[in-house]
Amino acid sequence: MQKRYVHTHSKWFAKDVPDVAAVLMTDVRQGISQEQAAARLEEFGPNSLPAKKRQSRILGFLRHFHDILIYMLFVAAFVTLILGHYADTIVILLVAIVNAFIGFSQEFKAEKALEDIKSLLSLKASVIRDGVRTEVDSRNLTLGDLVLLKPGNKIPADLRLVNADNLRIEESALTGESVPSEKSPHTLDPDTMLGDRDNMAFSGTSVSAGTGSGLVVAIGQETELGRISQLLQETQNITTPLIRQMAQLGKTVALFILGVSLLIFLFGRFFHGYDAGELLLATIGLAIAAIPEGLPAILSIILAVGVQQMARRKAIVRTLPSVETLGSVSVICSDKTGTLTKNEMTVKSLVLAEDRYAVEGAGYAPEGVITQHGVTVNAASVPLLAEVIRCFALCNDSILTQDASGAWVIQGDPTEGALQTLYKKAGLTGGSLGRIATLPFDSRYKYMATLVEDGGQTLLLVKGAPDRLLTMSTRQRTAAGDVPFDADCWENAMSITAGKGQRLLGAALKVMPPQTRTISHEDLQDGLVFLGLAGIVDPPRDEVLEAVTACKNAGISVKMITGDHVDTARAIGRELGIGDGNMAISGQKLDEMTDQQIQCAVKKCDIFARTSPEHKLKLVKALQANGAVAAMTGDGVNDAPALKAADVGIAMGIKGTEVTKDAAEIVLTDDNFSTIVAAVEEGRRVYDNLRKTILFILPTNGAESFLIIASILFGTALPLTPVQILWVNMVTSVTVSLALAFELKEDGVMRRPPRPAGEKILDGYFVWRIAFVSVLIGGMTLLMSVGFGRMGYAVDLVRTMTVQSIVVCQFFHLFNSRSIRGSAFKMNPFSNRAVLVVSALLVVLQLSVTYIPFMNRVFGTVPLPLKYWPIPILLGGLVFLIVEVEKAIMRKIDTRRGTAKVGATPAGDSCKF
Repeated sequence: MQKRYVHTHSKWFAKDVPDVAAVLMTDVRQGISQEQAAARLEEFGPNSLPAKKRQSRILGFLRHFHDILIYMLFVAAFVTLILGHYADTIVILLVAIVNAFIGFSQEFKAEKALEDIKSLLSLKASVIRDGVRTEVDSRNLTLGDLVLLKPGNKIPADLRLVNADNLRIEESALTGESVPSEKSPHTLDPDTMLGDRDNMAFSGTSVSAGTGSGLVVAIGQETELGRISQLLQETQNITTPLIRQMAQLGKTVALFILGVSLLIFLFGRFFHGYDAGELLLATIGLAIAAIPEGLPAILSIILAVGVQQMARRKAIVRTLPSVETLGSVSVICSDKTGTLTKNEMTVKSLVLAEDRYAVEGAGYAPEGVITQHGVTVNAASVPLLAEVIRCFALCNDSILTQDASGAWVIQGDPTEGALQTLYKKAGLTGGSLGRIATLPFDSRYKYMATLVEDGGQTLLLVKGAPDRLLTMSTRQRTAAGDVPFDADCWENAMSITAGKGQRLLGAALKVMPPQTRTISHEDLQDGLVFLGLAGIVDPPRDEVLEAVTACKNAGISVKMITGDHVDTARAIGRELGIGDGNMAISGQKLDEMTDQQIQCAVKKCDIFARTSPEHKLKLVKALQANGAVAAMTGDGVNDAPALKAADVGIAMGIKGTEVTKDAAEIVLTDDNFSTIVAAVEEGRRVYDNLRKTILFILPTNGAESFLIIASILFGTALPLTPVQILWVNMVTSVTVSLALAFELKEDGVMRRPPRPAGEKILDGYFVWRIAFVSVLIGGMTLLMSVGFGRMGYAVDLVRTMTVQSIVVCQFFHLFNSRSIRGSAFKMNPFSNRAVLVVSALLVVLQLSVTYIPFMNRVFGTVPLPLKYWPIPILLGGLVFLIVEVEKAIMRKIDTRRGTAKVGATPAGDSCKF
């Protein structure tokens, strides 16, 4: 057997079992020998997916230096080193290292938190080798191994089934199908689609009912799971809006600094004749003043605060920028099964010949009542209702139990589990009647039958597909007794119930002779009395409807992309308010569309059904091509490629597969869709606080630059040294601005539309505000500095006063920045306790740099007499009042603009597909 067999014989489902065994050189009863297993393990390798290559800690740390502003700091450090200003060099390098360390440590914590919630998959497989049954590590499975399957087993590799005894396999993680697939070993057509290959068992899925065996035909990377893993590797990670905007901001600031520094250097050299070394140092001071070197650190801190807040709300963030990205999401693409729905089948309706009943509750928990016309019904007091419920419960192989945590779980088929839950909701007794004989469910007959003794009668109870039972029934049960079967009545009832997206099961019975002890399929071919129908759904999660509504209020579109049937998806969408309740597009139709038509389709339609991993990937890319910021949620392996391609991927932490978690940026530890809404809210708060921080920090750089440019232009002494500039920058960005990271969300944050994907982080107003405050602080500080200089005060004293003035002005400006447009006078000063903390810290730092001798020597400051302190405080108060006046004027302008926009009609969308 050669290694190329994988490609030559990939369509195992289209080959007869003997042919498969011949190709694999194995035996369908004895399996392979231990010697063959060892040799093949050596040749083909272990049954595992290639481990994801992790970035080394050192590279992860160094990556945080990859910023154009940090590069400029390194250039400044090199020049100061050449000029012999070693203290400046050391301080500049320390600033860069601190920034990198903060970002690295926060991402490391996020990764560690994710590792803590990972759950292990099944590691053992039951196989036959040399004719002997044995347990082996699933990694040691190899081609040709004969694997035995039973309920609860995880499928360890791709298998071509040899035997299948009522075998049903839960494949929702791979195909999106919410109901287990019925399996059979018969040979299929070579063109059979993945979801219909019922003679195959795929790696990563699980057995829900029945038993079987199969030959291993693919391991590791060659399995369907491995194919999706390969698709993930081919899917490129994209940058987030924040990364793109901050990169653009860095480039803009860097180019501006370089241009201005060059002009100032040339001006000082040729118009004032300054010494080149002295001028170079002044130019470096200008560059350092203009570089917001604390911005990367405060950005990491703001995002880290968002990470911690989201962790408290049951979401683990793997990469810091993903927090902010959620705030700009305009579309959430969600898988249905397990994400929007519980992935727990539930009976929602019961149809009898003359009555209709609704069943409340969702999931396996037996909580809820049976109602008719809104009135609670006691099933025990309605004989016909009790009879049909008992039939469903007795003709049943599943078991409903509570686990150690108190959660209700099903052992067996999910659909049968829903019927057991119905029985407990009804409060009936006598469900443990002795079973005499059973005809297990068989996909050829589409029903299950049991023989029981009840009240002196021997009853044959039948449960199965309604279309099959209808052809076998001759009578139907009513309050007046058994009457001739009315096929039209039941066909109409089935049509109405199926139209609600409910899957149907029928119940029937037949009275058998008292001494009957065996049953056969012939016993069911006539004489059945039809009892009724059960409508079953995979119900939406309780919190999803509210979450979807919140998304709509926030201007976020929710799209359902599922592998389930179109009618089922449409019904769930209608119940949750996703889409218009009618329009849904199947994967088959998507295959017939061009990329442009798909881009049009995602604008018009919110529900996509019977989709493959490739379809989900195409839909996400189509949304992005339309300019949307797309989030993708999911829990199955089939969701992973789309999660990785989306602007932000969100995986379910409990029911989600490891492949899905690895592809996602955010993992929900409670599998709660509403947590996404909380995450979006947190993302918007983070972005608001980031903008406030930029609005606060950049005027510091602007004011310092203003001072240095003015001193060079007018030929006066530098008002600040490079090391003093760094002190001011770091005090304002890494201490004072920290308070803005903890600012609470503003009112209406989830009642405004998402910001446009191309919106600049520095819009026109921000540029104006930064320039205005920079000139305001810089101008007043310059007047103070020049005035003190002309009065003959020492340079070091003037520079100390300058340092204090800029820092104090920025501290007052902090209160302006707590709201971009809102009045600071209307804000609760104690709503953000971090303001009080940084205030105390700022006092300590500024007193230290002023009065501690060691810091005087390092930073070139001198102790200030008490009489000079009112001056910087007065300047700070003036800055606060003037900026509040400017904000009040802008609010009035906003009001006039808002009134002018009322009644505007948006342009229509002529998109067709």
